[in-house]
Amino acid sequence: LERLASGGTIGIFPEGGSHDRTDLLPLKVGVSLIAYSALEKDGINVPIVPVGLNYFRAHRFRGKVTVEFGSPTYIEPSTLEDYKRGGSDKRRVCNALLGRIEDSMRSVIVSVPDYEKLQMIHAARRLYREDTETETAEQRQDMGRRFAEGYKRMLLKVKGDLPEEWLNLQSRILSYQKELNQLGIKDYQVVGLDHEEVEIGSETQGHGKGETVLHRMNIMGHIVHLLFIIVLAALPSMLLNFPVGMASRIYSNRRRKVALAASKVKIKGYDVMLSERVLCSIVLVPTLWMIYGLILFFFTNLDGPSLAVCFTCFPLFSYWSIMATEEGMADVKDLRPYVMRMIPSARKRLAALPATRKALRADLRAVIRHIGPSLGDIYYEKEVNWQEITTETKRLSTISSEITEETKAEGKKED
Repeated sequence: LERLASGGTIGIFPEGGSHDRTDLLPLKVGVSLIAYSALEKDGINVPIVPVGLNYFRAHRFRGKVTVEFGSPTYIEPSTLEDYKRGGSDKRRVCNALLGRIEDSMRSVIVSVPDYEKLQMIHAARRLYREDTETETAEQRQDMGRRFAEGYKRMLLKVKGDLPEEWLNLQSRILSYQKELNQLGIKDYQVVGLDHEEVEIGSETQGHGKGETVLHRMNIMGHIVHLLFIIVLAALPSMLLNFPVGMASRIYSNRRRKVALAASKVKIKGYDVMLSERVLCSIVLVPTLWMIYGLILFFFTNLDGPSLAVCFTCFPLFSYWSIMATEEGMADVKDLRPYVMRMIPSARKRLAALPATRKALRADLRAVIRHIGPSLGDIYYEKEVNWQEITTETKRLSTISSEITEETKAEGKKED
């Protein structure tokens, strides 16, 4: 309160803990109490700004996150007297503010019922966009949110009973994504397969044996080139980072299991892994440097200045190896498609992907053209007030729940 009164800011996680779910946990009332206390004691109507942290592969080293700031929420000054009266009036206004804060938080995240739906929404977003477009992180976030909110709206509209064609499309999208994962390629790479002869040498395309040999030699050349770069990147990392990386991975996985066993809200406990790995590495990295320093001191004939230079270079080499490994991992991802093209059965699957993607994309766009107009601003507007959208979705969800309860009650009376 003193910091707020002096014009400062504070950060608070109103869910009260970390988790790896795809939606918000119930918010704790503490944020409402702090805001009302600041208004009561110091006359400051604190702006409560929602911050959305949207992680991608959060449990992996050098994962990605988009940070989004929403519109601030303010206390209605007329509710201060109710807060001061305490009791049920205080609880009512605090809960009302908490509901508005929750709506504002939903406006800066992509919330879906479960992880499978999240996978489906990301895959649908990639299929829907134009192949020639280069999306920014903000555009990906915006489109992902449109798909998520649109999906929830349509679930409410059909009362959770999706038509067969929608279920079939959803299943096909997930199967397509699973096929991409198994073949080790990304959706944007499928577009290029239309121009690549992944089935070169087949009689259906009329290629001769010589062309087939040259094509496969070219693939082998790509594989050897990528392996060479990966080995170069791995050499310094094997000495300086690999031991720490392996030890921190084992430690963080054990800590994940402990956190998962102690929690009632975590799904797999991935939210704690990277933090544990960082903490472990902070201890192990300098320890490893000290061990190497002692080895050089006792088992080599290097003089003092040479030892000092070696020890001083450890941090620099360690940093360089991290950067080189990052580039090497990008090449590892590119390596698998080339290897898969050497396997006859995989070549047939790769050759089928462009047609599968084209049909899937056409069907997805047809469904969106059909249902899009009923979604209003989500479909038509370029700039959307997400706080208003999430509030409206919540209102529709409440109405749907009330209708369902009334229907159940009427059914019991008839029985």
